[in-house]
Amino acid sequence: MLKKNQLYEGKAKKVFAVDDGDLLIVEYKDDVTAGNGVKKSVITGKGVINNRITNHLMQILEKAGVPTHFVKELSPSETLVKLVKIIPLEVIVRNIAAGSLAKRLGLEEGTPLSKTVLEYCYKDDALGDPMVNDYHIAAMGWASSEELEKIAAYSFKINETLSEHLKEAGVRLIDFKLEFGRLPCGDVILADEISPDTCRFWDLKTGEKLDKDRFRLDLGGVNEAYNEVLKRLLGC
Repeated sequence: MLKKNQLYEGKAKKVFAVDDGDLLIVEYKDDVTAGNGVKKSVITGKGVINNRITNHLMQILEKAGVPTHFVKELSPSETLVKLVKIIPLEVIVRNIAAGSLAKRLGLEEGTPLSKTVLEYCYKDDALGDPMVNDYHIAAMGWASSEELEKIAAYSFKINETLSEHLKEAGVRLIDFKLEFGRLPCGDVILADEISPDTCRFWDLKTGEKLDKDRFRLDLGGVNEAYNEVLKRLLGC
């Protein structure tokens, strides 16, 4: 499958057209950002790690009944995916208080939540990805009530499936961000990525951070943490 013209470049990925108009190639970059792109750096090998972890987890989810955009891994840093129109929402699933939730509610980081929390943010870097609710989403026409119901159901299923899978690898899933898109037929499926860039992964025993918080918080060892997740999940 040959790349054609580049359609898009984001903070962590590039997207290319291919001969088949229903498919795209996603190329993962080594760039790492935080604070909506304010803080930037390059971590050699990060793109390969995120690509491989994402593809592994997408296939786990497909087997669990969650439809995804994954088609085929083309190279260590490139993947063939289904063309979707991204719904302009970030769906955040939280199991443990951390990050913005801990700050917003005055909770100590690591506080268990009595039930899983689902949050929505409007995807707009210039606005700082503001949090929105069902009423905002309906008023702006970003997703129908039926689509939002499906997104919520998929999100909880993803959380259940990944939490169990990661626990076997000695990793606790603290929280994570999802994005969904519509196929040309209108079906809603999981898109984007699932990686240490988009999830908070903590070591199950020690609580050590194994994700992008190591970059956000200047903890160091970012590449080592990402590689540790890859090793635990794929054995390499």
